[in-house]
Amino acid sequence: MHANHLLLEEPIRMASILEPSKASFFPAMTKIVGTLGPKSRSVEVISGCLKVGMSVARFDFSWGDPDYHQETLENLKAAVKSTKKLCAVMLDTVGAELQVVNKSEKSISLVADGFVVLTPNQEQEASSELLPINFNGLAKSVKKGDTIFVGQYLFTGSETTSVWLEVSEVKGDDVVCVIKNSATLAGALFTLHVSQIHIDLPTLSDKDKEVISTWGVKNKIDFLSLSYTRHAEDVRQARDHLSKLGDLHQTQIFAKIENVEGLNHFDEILQEADGIILSRGNLGIDLPPEKVFLFQKAAVYKCNMAGKPAVITRVVDSMTDNLRPTRAEATDVANAVLDGSDAILLGAETLRGLYPIETISIVGKICAEAEKVFNQDLYFKKTVKYVGEPMTHLESIASSAVRAAIKVKASVIICFTSSGRAARLIAKYRPTMPVLSVVIPRLKTNQLKWSFSGAFEARQSLIVRGLFPMLADPRHPAESTNATNESVLKVALDHGKASGVIKSHDRVVVCQKVGDASVVKIIELED
Repeated sequence: MHANHLLLEEPIRMASILEPSKASFFPAMTKIVGTLGPKSRSVEVISGCLKVGMSVARFDFSWGDPDYHQETLENLKAAVKSTKKLCAVMLDTVGAELQVVNKSEKSISLVADGFVVLTPNQEQEASSELLPINFNGLAKSVKKGDTIFVGQYLFTGSETTSVWLEVSEVKGDDVVCVIKNSATLAGALFTLHVSQIHIDLPTLSDKDKEVISTWGVKNKIDFLSLSYTRHAEDVRQARDHLSKLGDLHQTQIFAKIENVEGLNHFDEILQEADGIILSRGNLGIDLPPEKVFLFQKAAVYKCNMAGKPAVITRVVDSMTDNLRPTRAEATDVANAVLDGSDAILLGAETLRGLYPIETISIVGKICAEAEKVFNQDLYFKKTVKYVGEPMTHLESIASSAVRAAIKVKASVIICFTSSGRAARLIAKYRPTMPVLSVVIPRLKTNQLKWSFSGAFEARQSLIVRGLFPMLADPRHPAESTNATNESVLKVALDHGKASGVIKSHDRVVVCQKVGDASVVKIIELED
C-alpha cells in the first residue's frame, strides 16, 4: 500500500476548491445503488433518483413480500421509460440473518444492567425480559462473555434503537444476556449480530431460492446480492441454482462480505464471484472499529486488480433523517472513491430515509469531486505491474486503449462489445474519461424462438465505474465489415454529442474488432 495513492501529482490550488462544479451529463463515474422501499417506491421519487444518478435498484427481501416488491419494480419500469435512463435490478437475499421476532410490533424498552433472555421459541411474545429469535442453535454457538448486537433493520448506528448485549449464561436452548446500554427497540424487524461466531444457517435459504426462482425469473434480475457469503462454495451453490433457471444463468453474483468468516476466505470468494459488496454495517460489528478501514482498502485493491466491481455500503447514514451528511461521512465517500470503489450502495438512506433523491445527488457530487483528484497515473502503473507479462490479447488492447486516450486527451473511449468483457477490462484501468460501451446484441435460439442477447450485458455495466452502456442495432454485429462498424460508430458518436460528452474537434478513442483483429484507433472529430 503506497502512501502517495491519494492525490494527483501536482498540488491542488486552494482557490480551485471554491470553484463551482460543472454539471455534466454523467453525474459521476462512480455508480450509485439505491435500495427501494417505503420512502422511495413511487414513480415520481424513483424518476428523481434516476435523474440524479442512481443506476442500480436494489430490492431487499429481508422485509416486504414479493407482491410489494413487484409493485415497486413496475414503478421503476415506468420511471425508466419516462426518464430514458437505464437501470439494473439487484435482488438481495436474506441469507443467514438472525432476526428478533416481534409479532405484536410493540416497542420494547431495555434498561442497562438488566437481563434479557433470547429464546428460539417463536410462539412467545417479545417483551423487555424475553426476545424470541429465528434460530435454534444460538445456545450452542455462544459462550459467556460473547457480544451480541440487536438493532433496527439497516440500523444506522446513531439511533437509540440498538442495544449491545453480553452473554451471561446459557440455559438449555435459551441465552441469558446482560444489557449494556438502555434502548427502545421499535418496529417489526430487528436483526441480531453475534461477533465472530459461525452461524449454522445456509447462505441461500429455501425462502431465498423460492424468491429467486419466482420473482427473480419473472423479472430477469441482473444481479444477485448474496448476503452473508462466507465461503467460495456459497457462490458456487448460488451459481448452480441460477444456472437451472433459464435466463438467470446470465445473472451476476455479488458476494456480500459481512463477517470475519467471509474476510478469512476473501481471496477464494473473489475468484468465484462477479463482484464484491463490502457490508460495512455488519463488518463494523464483527471487526474492531480501528480495523474496518484496513479491510476496506485491502479488499477494494484486490477487487481492482481482479477487474471485478467493488461496492461499498453504509456511507451517509445520518442522511436517513438529515438533509446534509456529516463531515466524516462526506470524507468517507470521497475516500471510498480514492480507494478505487466502483459503486456506493445506499441502504436505509433511500429505503426509509426522508431524503432519497437529495442523498443520491450529494453522494454523486462528492464522488465526482474525488474522481477529479484520483491519481490515475499511479493506479495505471500499479495495475499493469500487477497483471505482469505476457499480457493476454484482450488485456493488452484494453490497457493500450486507456493509455492512448490519456495521451491524446480523448473526451471518451468507445468500445464495441457483445459480452461486455472488453468494456469491463478497459474500465479496470480506470480511464479519466467515460467509456461508452456499445453492446452489440447477438441472435440466439432455443429451437422454438429467436431472441437477442445484449440487454443483460448492457445493464450489468451499470455497476462498473466509468462504464456507460448503450444498446446498438442488432443488425450490426460486433465483428463485421468496416461499413457496418462505421454506421454503429456514427450512432455512438451522435449519442455522445447529444449527451454533451463529445464536442466538435474532440478526440475519441475507439476499440473494436475487425475480422479476427482487435483495433484501437484515434479519431479527431470535425465540425
